[in-house]
Amino acid sequence: MAMAVAATVVVLGGCGASAPRLDGARRAATAFEETLARADYNAACELLAPQTRQQLEQDSDKPCGPALADEKLPTADPVRTTQMYGRQALLQLDGDTLFLSQFDDGWKIVAAGCRPQPGKPYRCSLKGG
Repeated sequence: MAMAVAATVVVLGGCGASAPRLDGARRAATAFEETLARADYNAACELLAPQTRQQLEQDSDKPCGPALADEKLPTADPVRTTQMYGRQALLQLDGDTLFLSQFDDGWKIVAAGCRPQPGKPYRCSLKGG
């Protein structure tokens, strides 16, 4: 199921972002990709933003783990670029693009399986409502 993600935040290439915040977003993205590569979908679900997890379960009428497995998200390799603005981040990896938000308990995946569309918002196979 593909959905469009509107990039409503002007994302800057890490301008003003502290090293710990950048590292935190990168660690969250890497952990998410590693859980997908291991097919540990329950662990991957723990890394999703609450609204993203809720939307996934609602759309599929399944618990998060099996629903995430059905998404067949790409597994990606190292983070190539990290762009941040406030508590939002866009991470481009070799093979995928992720949107993250910073919550009180750390960075969480808001959207995954995202592909750019020229002149349009990213199109993501997984995103919150």
